[in-house]
Amino acid sequence: MKTIRNIVLTIVMLLTAASAAFGAARAWEIDKAHAAIYFSIDHIFSKVRGHFNEFEAQINFDPADLAGSSFIFDITVDSIDTNISKRDKHLISADFFDAGTFPKMRFESKAISDAGGGIYNVAGTLIIKDKSYDLTLPLQLVGIKEHPAKKGTEVAGFNGTVTIDRLAHGVGTGKFYEMGVVGKDVEIFVSLEVLSTK
Repeated sequence: MKTIRNIVLTIVMLLTAASAAFGAARAWEIDKAHAAIYFSIDHIFSKVRGHFNEFEAQINFDPADLAGSSFIFDITVDSIDTNISKRDKHLISADFFDAGTFPKMRFESKAISDAGGGIYNVAGTLIIKDKSYDLTLPLQLVGIKEHPAKKGTEVAGFNGTVTIDRLAHGVGTGKFYEMGVVGKDVEIFVSLEVLSTK
């Protein structure tokens, strides 16, 4: 009996150690007043810029524990804001995002690697209109320090830019691209300040 009990205890200890080893890295809460997901796209000769007013993020990050680190973003499509309400309504229509049918976009990391120079390649899955695509978002860790205005809290900063082909991701049929009105390549700029207690 003692032998069986010892074996069971050993297995439990090993499983507990393994769980700790593969657990999540340090959790960070997004500072919504100082975080944004911006985008830019060509319109004939100009650049149209905008952002999404509503998004949630689940972030676990430790540069010493990339295996346990992760980034998840959930974006509310009809919160798109280009400062022109008529254009915003067109963007959330069936011509582009079809927000009535697909109200959310999501990015979920699968693996994070250190690319050097403070850059971390966040490889994951981008879900638009319920279809999944591979995407790697390079994020620069700008820094981690004690928050100057919040004692006992640390702040970290990330910036990253990636360009995607909206037509390859099902955003639009290509009609307006073929007319020479709206481009297909969208530059996305992610800027984040995140907070964590010490």
